[in-house]
Amino acid sequence: MADQLDTAAPARRRRSDARRSIDAILAAAGTVLGERPDASMEDIAAAAGVARQTVYAHFTSRDALIAALVEAARLQGLAELAAARLDLAPPTDAVRRILDIGWELLRRYPLLLEPAFNRVPRLDGSDPHRTVAEQLEEVVERGQQSGDFDRALPARWLAAAIIDLGHTAAEQVTAGHLTTDAARAVLVESALRLCRAPS
Repeated sequence: MADQLDTAAPARRRRSDARRSIDAILAAAGTVLGERPDASMEDIAAAAGVARQTVYAHFTSRDALIAALVEAARLQGLAELAAARLDLAPPTDAVRRILDIGWELLRRYPLLLEPAFNRVPRLDGSDPHRTVAEQLEEVVERGQQSGDFDRALPARWLAAAIIDLGHTAAEQVTAGHLTTDAARAVLVESALRLCRAPS
């Protein structure tokens, strides 16, 4: 029993150290890649304050690191959406809230504004937007039932169109055509016009 306790503590400490390294690497990658999308693993390691070998010990390639960072952002966004209790908000407010949460995520993870990064598949190969699309679809369906949104167009199509509008807004920011705040305002207004029931 004493031997088990003796080996358990160092193992926990190693796991804790590894978790701190991973968190530092992901935080550094988010900042560095947001500023310089072509940054190397060496650049990210330097920003994280770890050796290049440490980065590769946790992430086998730059693509794996980017996929992990996108997944971390996705999970954070989903947690915020769950906390927002969209089912209790009027449909127009719920759409606005979904887009606001997504745009705030872009502020925290600016690399997601890059077209090459904002469509990165999840680590398991599935669509990173699926859960958000499903939530948008539910909100749109609720708005159609209440008469707030146009019933003539399929809710699934409208949800997909809103997500594509988000990509377009991100691309406009990256190209320098819109500021982040202007793109956010245009995105919200465009999404609501797309969904809104005719007067």
